[in-house]
Amino acid sequence: MKLRPEPLRIGVFGGAFDPPHNGHVMLAHAAISQLDLCKLHVVPTGIAWHKARELTPPVHRLAMTRLAFANMPRVLIDRREIERTGPTFTIDTLEGLTHDYPTAQLYLIMGADQLAAFQHWHRWQSILDLAIICVAERANSTRASGLLESFLEKNAQQGHPDRVVGIHMTATSISATRVRQTVLEAATGCSDPLDLSRLVCPAVARYISDHALYQAVLPG
Repeated sequence: MKLRPEPLRIGVFGGAFDPPHNGHVMLAHAAISQLDLCKLHVVPTGIAWHKARELTPPVHRLAMTRLAFANMPRVLIDRREIERTGPTFTIDTLEGLTHDYPTAQLYLIMGADQLAAFQHWHRWQSILDLAIICVAERANSTRASGLLESFLEKNAQQGHPDRVVGIHMTATSISATRVRQTVLEAATGCSDPLDLSRLVCPAVARYISDHALYQAVLPG
């Protein structure tokens, strides 16, 4: 009897990446390792319907994302959302990837904050049909564990069992908001510029400096 080959495992990691930071890279490494992904599509957001503030222009976010993940051979920087006209929805990206990889299993990577809002996403139930949801569980984070358990219970009742898994990570307080605030404080003399080196890779730090990004206070 001929055994059916294992489907390709394709990860999908979307976000504003404004900017991409060391926490993003840590999550990508953990996802590739724990989910045994053969490829991870990192997808910078185009027009984000859910963001209250205006994002940094796509050309900069795309360039920084390429720099941040440059040393990860299984990562593919995916431009489709940036090149799409109109609002960006995850379901559209997943449908496109399903067309690109018709026999693959897709794994959608997200943080606990995204999981908390997931049931407000456009066509979220269809997302569960196309991809397994993989949520970053940081060490000692009871919030992430609680959200994951609650989501699993609800969706098992709604016919989507085994569609959500956890990705185990070490605790980190890095966020894009913290990076932007650190850059702004350094530009105004309120913090040490070296603080940025703990949050982003050297290439991204240089790019931020060379293009004078995040040095003005923006609404939101």
